[in-house]
Amino acid sequence: MNFKSWFFHTYFLFRRPMTLGVRAVVLGDEGKSVFLVRHTYVKGWHLPGGGVERGETFGQALIKELREEACIELTAAPELFALYKNTKASNRDHVALYICRSFKQTGTRSPDWEIAEAGFFPLSDLPDGVTEATMRRLKEVTTHAEPDALW
Repeated sequence: MNFKSWFFHTYFLFRRPMTLGVRAVVLGDEGKSVFLVRHTYVKGWHLPGGGVERGETFGQALIKELREEACIELTAAPELFALYKNTKASNRDHVALYICRSFKQTGTRSPDWEIAEAGFFPLSDLPDGVTEATMRRLKEVTTHAEPDALW
């Protein structure tokens, strides 16, 4: 775990004793592409998402994270796909995974201190470095497989 990753997890340990997060499988091109992000503080390509803040609903967190990380606005309700325990982050982290099929992209995500790269990729030609957890989630969603309980 690098310093930035350690810092974020330590910070949230004190702000939220149990962490809750959201992630989105944003499917474009009639389900043939997916939106992925590459963060500056952790290796690999991930599904967009982030933490649920105090006083925020899962839906509000999802809308905020998609706007911030992807310049995406939902045009219909997302589908809650599964709930996971993320033991890779900590023993107290839980993630709600949503499938988003109806949306509009309001712009192109520019790199900054948090996001190095972001964009849509064909499901048949994902970039090198997609994390194992992201690959498992995409397989579950695209093959309608039973979700694993662990992220």
